[in-house]
Amino acid sequence: MFYSKELAALKRSKRYRKREILSENLHDFASNDYLGLAHNRSLHQEASARLQKETVFASKASMLVNGYHQIHKDFEDALCQANGFEAGIVLGSGFNANIALIEALVRKGDRLFMDELYHASGILASRLEDIEVTFFRHNDMQHLEELLKSSDAKRDIIAVEGIYSMDGDLCSKDVFALAERFSALLIVDEAHSSGIVGEKLMGVYEYYGIDIKENHIKMGTLGKAYGSFGAFILASEHIVDYLINRAKPVIYATSLSLYDTLVAHRSLEYILANATLLREEIHHRQKIVARELGIDIDGLIVPVVIGDNKRVMEIKERLQESGYLLGGIRQPTVPRAIIRLIARLGESREELVCVTKALAGLL
Repeated sequence: MFYSKELAALKRSKRYRKREILSENLHDFASNDYLGLAHNRSLHQEASARLQKETVFASKASMLVNGYHQIHKDFEDALCQANGFEAGIVLGSGFNANIALIEALVRKGDRLFMDELYHASGILASRLEDIEVTFFRHNDMQHLEELLKSSDAKRDIIAVEGIYSMDGDLCSKDVFALAERFSALLIVDEAHSSGIVGEKLMGVYEYYGIDIKENHIKMGTLGKAYGSFGAFILASEHIVDYLINRAKPVIYATSLSLYDTLVAHRSLEYILANATLLREEIHHRQKIVARELGIDIDGLIVPVVIGDNKRVMEIKERLQESGYLLGGIRQPTVPRAIIRLIARLGESREELVCVTKALAGLL
């Protein structure tokens, strides 16, 4: 067998992974469907009814061949209006969006400054040929400032996450001021903050009250709070025009499916129309987590540090036996193994109280 030794080593170190079709009877506190919209039947019915009015039901090609549809443009325009950006692009996934941004924007002579806890897709892109990357300590703006001061790059580009996918903390507000002070491009990966924070739940740009500038770039995913699949990039007309001409996942990949785009568009409308109620419900869940686990969270991600891969899986399995699905995140994905609980709105507050009490009893 070609990789039998490697697989055996993964099993010995308790890092072996496998796909499972889990029971629908489990209470889901593991998925990134933060607002429960993946279960919202009316949104999907509306998207299906809208698609039935078209003469074509699939994207057919890349965006630059014949895969760009009015459905895509309508959603891009709606995202721009809701977030205050000039232009946007929808893509097949957040992973592809990070590859597109970093591979296209960081040219020879440029330097990328990336938070050390940035998503794996961004780290992978940073390892491509000719990309000069420097990692700064997580959310350490003093360290980032020192690095920017010493930079002699043609262009400086900063990459942070709005809410970090494993630690669950917000990016520092100071990163926006640093990007402006040093005339650096700023990429904010809002996969876990778009739909979660801000007055209208549009993410950290809104949460911090940031006036959108030409150097600002926002990436968000549609497979989390938006209950669909895919991703978007929002930026100035100038940067979006450049990405359309240089970003390989835009040029060479089939455009985002029409159905997923319609679902995400309906979800955006739902979030904007119900922002106050959703924001209040998120706040209730944050209070439950603080009360039961003693952890203050900025969004809906609850990281409980365990520090041992084997113990993490034991806790995860014990909770699953009790009817609760949580994430067991092991090294090297995280520096120390964690139980990752998502206080998602797709489950009741009562069940959140139950699962946090059950988890606390195992710690």
